[in-house]
Amino acid sequence: MAIYLTKRLSMFANILALVLFMPGIALAVPVQINTTYGVIFPQSTKTASYSTSSEISLTPLQRQELQAVRQRRNKEIAAVLNSSQRDQLNQNLRAGNNIKQALEKLNLQPEQQDLVKAIVQFTNLKMNAISSRHLLKIAEK
Repeated sequence: MAIYLTKRLSMFANILALVLFMPGIALAVPVQINTTYGVIFPQSTKTASYSTSSEISLTPLQRQELQAVRQRRNKEIAAVLNSSQRDQLNQNLRAGNNIKQALEKLNLQPEQQDLVKAIVQFTNLKMNAISSRHLLKIAEK
């Protein structure tokens, strides 16, 4: 199973390199309703030390990029979990927990923990890249 983790992490690293070195590429995808998993994720997440999208007044395109990154994260996390874990995650989120708290309350296998951690870290990097691009554009003006 370590091979799969290595492959997935290298895939994430390649995608991150593309995102960072080709900032002109639009990351937005059309909104798709995925009823397969039935997991509800909050759309308001805060990255490590960056301001939230409302605090730095992002353009609609940048908001869409961030939303697409979050939706991708949600799909990837849901794919790692089994059906009972998805149900528990859904209950945790409905109880008012944020995504981090809801994931911590799940009883995940070590491999699942590694995959979820990699997904969250990669998502944070992509969101930071989008925020940084926006802040650089503001600084240039």
